[in-house]
Amino acid sequence: MARTRTTKKLAQRIDLNYFKRPTPLKRAKLWLALLLPVIALVWIAGHFIARDSRVYSSGRLSNPHAVFETQCAACHVQRAGEFSAKAENSACLACHDGPTHHEEQTRAPNCAECHVEHRGKIDLAAASNQACATCHANLLVKSGETHFPSGIRSFEDGHPEFYAAEKSNADTGTIKLNHELHMQPIRRLANGTNVQLECGDCHRPAGGVGAAWLYGDAKYIAATVSYTDADNFQLGGRSGLAAQNPSSGRELMAPVKFANACAACHLLTFDKRFDEGVPHDKPDIIHAFLEKKFAGYIAGHSNELREMQDPSRELTGKRLAPRMQTLTTSQWVEEKVAVAEELLARKTCAQCHGMALQKLPDTGIARWATSQESVNAGQMAPGRVAPVLPQRFPVVAAADTKLRWLPHAKFDHSAHTGFTCVSCHSKAPTSTDSSDILIPGIATCKTCHAPGPNHAESRCFECHTYHDWAKRKDVKPSFTLPALHAGM
Repeated sequence: MARTRTTKKLAQRIDLNYFKRPTPLKRAKLWLALLLPVIALVWIAGHFIARDSRVYSSGRLSNPHAVFETQCAACHVQRAGEFSAKAENSACLACHDGPTHHEEQTRAPNCAECHVEHRGKIDLAAASNQACATCHANLLVKSGETHFPSGIRSFEDGHPEFYAAEKSNADTGTIKLNHELHMQPIRRLANGTNVQLECGDCHRPAGGVGAAWLYGDAKYIAATVSYTDADNFQLGGRSGLAAQNPSSGRELMAPVKFANACAACHLLTFDKRFDEGVPHDKPDIIHAFLEKKFAGYIAGHSNELREMQDPSRELTGKRLAPRMQTLTTSQWVEEKVAVAEELLARKTCAQCHGMALQKLPDTGIARWATSQESVNAGQMAPGRVAPVLPQRFPVVAAADTKLRWLPHAKFDHSAHTGFTCVSCHSKAPTSTDSSDILIPGIATCKTCHAPGPNHAESRCFECHTYHDWAKRKDVKPSFTLPALHAGM
């Protein structure tokens, strides 16, 4: 007879207390459950005894603050009655000063609001746009009206056109220059060959450039002049906040000077008797130079004191009888100086400079004028047509060249050396008026500086600085190297 096996009988064979019996796996779980908290507590206690606070840190510090990885108390100042310890301004100012922005600002943010730590190896100066927009999205001042645009949230959102690049503005400099003419093949000298100028032939950074100037003149470069840069250039520099780091001299272009960029083409010759030109200097220096040159010349060529009229100087077309005149040395020098100064004032210098054309010497005396109604015959020396009048060279207007067009922003030409000049200064090749402002507008900058991985940095700190480092104060040192490294 077959054996009957029911489910109930089979179930009775199972030990219902099997889960209570110890097994190797269960013992391992028990020991892990007991040991892991103990190990964790011992680990935390060890860091506490060693005063290593990295276990509590929310992230790694930036490179400048890496030495404080185990010195949390250096920045996080514990206040009585508070559980957490925040980074206080006093802790930041213990190491380095951070002068405030503008005195008119209604609220000065805490250091940690803009320079957020525990984000890894980052640049702490790279503040977020949100930090800047906290004030500049709705710019308020303690009293009166703000002098700066409001509603700026980022470079892409609300930033106005550069003031200097606005169409209503013009260059107030007095130097006359046609960029379009100089950027085409141009004849170097009266009988010279055509040359093609490059932007770098005239425009170079102020520091770090040792190459010779292709169209300069070594004699003028080495010459000492009586005027200073302040006489010709607007040297005010940044009218915004002073930068923290010193200038390298390669950020902005140096002012274009005659000796470096112009002298090889624009000669300052004044008389066919001499190959050299007059100094590029103030009128009184030029006048003294001319008197000395002509006095030295006539001392060795006294035969020229007796002159015969040059038929080529008579422009009426009439045939005149030869005439002679005999001059004293001083008269001869005065006449030649007068003629040279008229040439310089009305043609050579006036080609580039603004001239206040006062009454010039009467140079008809050296051109054998046939009549001078204003001359009294009794004043004439024997054999002369007219007397020498007082020397009065025109006043040369100061160049008034502006050296910095974006005074509230940082800019570095050396960071843009990979780009051609005209790719940013696109107006230069077609500019015919010296009053044209040729700096690029904001649209040109936005071509490269924009958000996203395929663009250059466009956050506010790239061009602007917050702290006014001109008001920087000395900081008293408070840390020692052994103390810093003790907990590392």
